[in-house]
Amino acid sequence: MVRPDFSSAIYHAPSKKLTDSFQANLELVGGTVIRVKNLSKAVAELKKLVISEKLGNIVCLEPVLQEALKSQVDFQSSMGDLQHVDVGITSCEFLVAHLGSILVSSAGSSGRRMNVFQETHLIVAHKSQVVSYLDDALIELEKKYPNRLPSSITNITGPSRTADIEKTLVMGMHGPKKLFVLLTDEPF
Repeated sequence: MVRPDFSSAIYHAPSKKLTDSFQANLELVGGTVIRVKNLSKAVAELKKLVISEKLGNIVCLEPVLQEALKSQVDFQSSMGDLQHVDVGITSCEFLVAHLGSILVSSAGSSGRRMNVFQETHLIVAHKSQVVSYLDDALIELEKKYPNRLPSSITNITGPSRTADIEKTLVMGMHGPKKLFVLLTDEPF
């Protein structure tokens, strides 16, 4: 009887640069990636999105992003009534190239709610956050939070969707209908 090789890699190594793989895989599942040089360029693109997508009722809870958005984009700095929040702007922990996924956690200023209740989720990230596989992201998360992982770690792969009800695809059932990642070359 031939035994399986449990020591070899499960997945093929990415054939493209990690950022290219991440973008291609996220876009395959309905997300959008906008690549820019730095945070100020990301804010400029975010302003364009607000206009083109007619986005309103925007909330951002993260101080670094709030500072960058100040006087550029109209946003609220507290959650208030969740029923009146249409857009959440957050950062993330890591971007997973192989899956086109975004790993977020409750450790950041946005907590647990900003990536669930809004119709549109805008994530601002930088290319040094891109890792090859989900297990790489989890290893890095353990390094980032030694001895105390965040109480909630969520892996987001594209806009929310389900086909549970009579095999009809419904977007936004358990989370945002639209997902945008503004990916900067430079850390912020």
